[in-house]
Amino acid sequence: MSEQKKLQVTLVKSLIGTIERHRACARGLGLRRREHTVEVLDTPENRGMINKIGYLLKVVEK
Repeated sequence: MSEQKKLQVTLVKSLIGTIERHRACARGLGLRRREHTVEVLDTPENRGMINKIGYLLKVVEK
């Protein structure tokens, strides 16, 4: 089985003033504060959260 792709996700805008569902998506991805970067697996669940809060993120495929 091949190794799964990873995505490097960075929170580039603040979560202040966003709706609670969007803050929950950021927490679900493991993002805690502005300019925080995490690596997540490229799964449909993570892609959905990234698509929902894409206006707050910078995403790089690894």
